Amino acid sequence: MSKQSERSISESEIGVVVDAFYERVRLEPTIGPIFNERIENWPTHLALLKSFWCSALLGAGTFKGSPLETHLSLPLEPEHFRVWLGLFAQTASELLSPSHAAMIVARSESIARNFQRAIANKNKYFSIPVSSDERVDDKRRPCQATTNPTA
Repeated sequence: MSKQSERSISESEIGVVVDAFYERVRLEPTIGPIFNERIENWPTHLALLKSFWCSALLGAGTFKGSPLETHLSLPLEPEHFRVWLGLFAQTASELLSPSHAAMIVARSESIARNFQRAIANKNKYFSIPVSSDERVDDKRRPCQATTNPTA
């Protein structure tokens, strides 16, 4: 294998990983239902995913879409990301050279971190801190514009 081909993952390698990985995802009990419930046309979705990964890894510029927005609407928890990343790393390491597997796995981990940060920020709500001597309960109280303690 030449030095150039060892440095750069190919479009066909990306396609092989995407196909094999999502075949496994569809059967996986933790994340499979999330994907299977939302994906109506797997061949079309796989083509979109291949375009995404080619753009992410090769700078192909062929992907058009907003994967972050799509994932923000999903009921994703940290466990979903752990399962997805583990299965992705396993698939990549089985199908690619060690350097190419490391390349695609590192990129997947970076993307997952960004998605998890965005999901955490989306789910964050702001509350007014209460002093330790105030009773804390789950009921939200509207802010009062007055300083009258009996209001």
